[in-house]
Amino acid sequence: MSDKQEEMSIVEHLGELRRRIIYILAVLLLGLVIGLVCANPIYQYLVSVDSAKDFQLHAFAFWDGIGMYMKIAMVVALVLTIPFTAYQLWAFVSPGLREIERKAALRYVPYVFILFLAGIAFGYYVVFPMALGFTTTITKNMGLTETYGISQYFNFMFTLVVPIALLFELPLIVMFLTKLRILNPRRLRKMRKVSYFALVFIAVVITPPDLISDFLVTIPLLLLYEFSVYLSSVVYRKQLAADEAIEARYKQEEGDPE
Repeated sequence: MSDKQEEMSIVEHLGELRRRIIYILAVLLLGLVIGLVCANPIYQYLVSVDSAKDFQLHAFAFWDGIGMYMKIAMVVALVLTIPFTAYQLWAFVSPGLREIERKAALRYVPYVFILFLAGIAFGYYVVFPMALGFTTTITKNMGLTETYGISQYFNFMFTLVVPIALLFELPLIVMFLTKLRILNPRRLRKMRKVSYFALVFIAVVITPPDLISDFLVTIPLLLLYEFSVYLSSVVYRKQLAADEAIEARYKQEEGDPE
């Protein structure tokens, strides 16, 4: 390939990437519009559950209400955009994959949506109530009067829930990279100490500054990593079996007389 042809190929790839990013941004914008339409019923539900109904939330700034609606809209937009983003990523890299790899990667796209919803459910119904209960108990034990703004309450919620939902994609990412032979279970086991440290660091960064919240997020992340290693092992064993079958067939064909 000449330098001119190579340059054209790079320009074409950049143009393709730009086009797919525009598609993603368009879907994100559409998701924001849908999120704003759904923001009020979602808000009514969030403030009516047991973890919120005992609080009298206040607006401390003129933009607190609008800001809360925008945060809810952004989460809705993420839910709608993430599977579409996964598909666009697949469509961008698929020309460089073999047919079997393209089909395998495409099967992962629906699970991106399922795992993200599972992460939101786990973060909101498990981690968030525990973290909220712990912090409010400490506040009461200190004899402080609880006066919370709507912005503080929802920032606390989204800071916990959204990162957990994103981290729930870890098993799928590991399976995909294993399918592409970039990762394998042996490498993941060798990286276990470094990975544990990185996950603990992430848990400490994304959670409020208390030990219980850190613990409640760290343990699921470590379990997710081990589950990812297991899934990688499943994919890797299937790859080895397929390679052995291809090699056996090749030897058989080589041994057959013409």
